[in-house]
Amino acid sequence: MKKHSFAPRSLLLAGAMLGAFTLSAAAQQAAPAAGAAPAAQPLPPGSPLIGRPDNEAAAKLAPVAPPPLPSAPDKLPLAKLKAPAGFNVEVYAAGMANARSLALGDKGTVFVGSRLVDKVYAIVNKDGKRSVKVIASGLYRPNGVAFKDGTLYIAELSKVSKIDKIEDNLDNPPKPTVIYDKLPKDEAHGWKFIAVGPDNKLYVPVGQPGNNVLHDADHGQIRRMNLDGSSAEVYALGVRNTVGFDWNPENKQMYFTDNGRDWLSETVPEDELNRITKAGEDFGAPYCYQGNIIDQELGWGKNCKNYTAPVGLMGPHTASLGMRFYTGSMFPKSYKNVIFVARHGSWNKSQKQGGDVVAVRLNKDGTVKSMEPFLTGFLEDNKYVGRPVDVMLLKDGSLLVSDDWNGAVYRVSYGKPKVANQ
Repeated sequence: MKKHSFAPRSLLLAGAMLGAFTLSAAAQQAAPAAGAAPAAQPLPPGSPLIGRPDNEAAAKLAPVAPPPLPSAPDKLPLAKLKAPAGFNVEVYAAGMANARSLALGDKGTVFVGSRLVDKVYAIVNKDGKRSVKVIASGLYRPNGVAFKDGTLYIAELSKVSKIDKIEDNLDNPPKPTVIYDKLPKDEAHGWKFIAVGPDNKLYVPVGQPGNNVLHDADHGQIRRMNLDGSSAEVYALGVRNTVGFDWNPENKQMYFTDNGRDWLSETVPEDELNRITKAGEDFGAPYCYQGNIIDQELGWGKNCKNYTAPVGLMGPHTASLGMRFYTGSMFPKSYKNVIFVARHGSWNKSQKQGGDVVAVRLNKDGTVKSMEPFLTGFLEDNKYVGRPVDVMLLKDGSLLVSDDWNGAVYRVSYGKPKVANQ
């Protein structure tokens, strides 16, 4: 496939935004002249409020800022979380501010990225006890973490770094070494989810630099590269904002979640579950959403038939993020190769939707057969008590779920607790 060169872009108002999508609904206003009404300043580039309809209902909708500190263990919403009969939910670890993406080390260490703070955590199991360590700090939006052959990979806003032999140095980890620094610096959709594919290449997405914009050749895509950061190339196009992907264990095809645009309506477009069958596929954004909606602003002259349609829809504005195929042996056989998807939950819907983990079952042709609730209770009375971000399997077949609202990771197991917890 043709190699692609990427030019770094300037940082746009990073200090003026809290995580790009945690802006308050009202921008700061300039001091008005005496007797004059205050004039609102223009929204910063990439603001999620750009394009918000000018009506009373829409004016009430804005990104939901998380609590500034992680919840104390006794304040976690564990009692509210519900899973199907036979499953158990427990707190795996807590006290990690803004716990986001998950990666598993060879020796059982669970690595946890963050988006709004500067840290990467390690949940360490030793002598039957778990503890949390900070293994990297001073980073900028270190959301993405991946692990391969003893090396931890960390994706920040505009670069990817690595720490070799990390599990041998958890008490005194070396500083990350940059392996790739040609990612744009746009705040909007700038945080990264990363993973190592079955081809031993590192996959890194670059979202659109705003809600619904005509992006350039450096945005709206998934890139892949060698594990040393070399030979970067564009693997998929037309991707608005993916924060989760995995590979089908049966045919090694890549599946990824993708968040639809805001402000078209409260009911469309739906988030997408997409499948890549060959390098270079275009999934339509920002011209076509959910496979059948031509964008009213940017889709003039376009046809959705010219883009790869999603294999399934995940609900409108549900913020479908981390996903994993279930390849463990603990859960019942009916869960074999089911995709677990963490839906972070909507903010631009009057009645919020998502805030759960769903089980997605596939047809033989790889399209979505059904989607059913698996872990619920994060959304209560239209307010969040938690927000799931990522899912990951442990070696025993149990499932971890991260919650950036509370700064915690939960474990879902199956069977009698005294057996499942061994």
